[in-house]
Amino acid sequence: MSEIPRQTRVLIIGGGPAGSLLALLLHQQGVESVILELRTREHVLERVRAGVIEHGSAEIIRAAGLAGRMDSEGFVHEGVQVAHGEKMIRIDFEGLTGKHVTIYGQTELQRDLYDALDTACIPLIDEAEGVRVEGIESDAPVVSFERGGTTSQIQCDFIAGCDGAHGVSNDFIPPGLQRTFERMYPFCWVGLLSETRPISDELIYARHERGFALCSMRNESRSRYYVQGPADTTLDDWPDDRFWSELAARLPTATSASLVTGPSIEKIVTPLRSWVSEPLRHGRLFLAGDTAHVVPPTGAKGLNLAISDVVYLSEALAGFYRNGSSTGLDGYSDHALARVWKAVRFSWWMTNMLHVFPGMSDDFERRLQTTELDYLFGSENAQRAMAENYVGLPL
Repeated sequence: MSEIPRQTRVLIIGGGPAGSLLALLLHQQGVESVILELRTREHVLERVRAGVIEHGSAEIIRAAGLAGRMDSEGFVHEGVQVAHGEKMIRIDFEGLTGKHVTIYGQTELQRDLYDALDTACIPLIDEAEGVRVEGIESDAPVVSFERGGTTSQIQCDFIAGCDGAHGVSNDFIPPGLQRTFERMYPFCWVGLLSETRPISDELIYARHERGFALCSMRNESRSRYYVQGPADTTLDDWPDDRFWSELAARLPTATSASLVTGPSIEKIVTPLRSWVSEPLRHGRLFLAGDTAHVVPPTGAKGLNLAISDVVYLSEALAGFYRNGSSTGLDGYSDHALARVWKAVRFSWWMTNMLHVFPGMSDDFERRLQTTELDYLFGSENAQRAMAENYVGLPL
């Protein structure tokens, strides 16, 4: 952009999905904002992320006018498959809840958001380094940053920290005023992307004695697969042949017979952890998305929690400017965290049920995990609970 604004109402740190969507929702409610992003647009669009969109999240995307490509290119999934050894069951989302999810890559949603920001002329300043904040506890905080060797300052009314768990926003909360909760899982996911036909029209979650596996897709000719690996694994440990062999071994025999293999076009290693920071506000600074919480990808909640956070925050900010009430802002942290912890619980439950934990030689633990899966396979109520959480709890 040619000119950096000197002031705005809401200064958003982070130009990923959370920050971009917040800026767009605020714009649609008449509230101006400016986004600061450390990376270039190209870098943000290269980030590898999942793309399971909850039913409610899809409705928000549609209401924001962003759903053109999602509805034409995304995949509607009315259920998922859960495998345990040679047994497999379908969790019927539509039949159990009347709702579904949409498979649409986060990168594609980010591309749609960038297009919408440009159309609305919402300032997004990329390559903004050394972000610093002063006056968070005042009614006129100032954010400074460097770009291209020049230092700039923007005065604002509020700051939204949407720059992820490794961003700077959390650093602006004084020590002792923030409490964090964390669970590190003793394994990782090894992911492989290939130009091959997906093994199934729906996602397959598999629990096997050799470890967890997930079968997903990007489109009709591009597949995304994951297998559980040790926490200290590296990509060098997983040549294509080993990956395909392990994946096939962890699926039911009848299912693995349909597996189409091919050269990988991308591989990643994803550590798994649950992390929540409380509260989500300090003075005029509000946290949203991965800046406030991280969940393991097992439950497909990360992007969806970011969406619900910014919906709550945009409504609270718009309410402040519309009628001068701070009620929504004062209640934002508790409101958002109530939904966050439910998603953390679901992701923890899915992760514990489907993964083999190191040292799980204890027959008691194995029996409990097997019993949990048997209960899911045999109880419609248990399947309904999983479906309700997977398609997304009410906003």
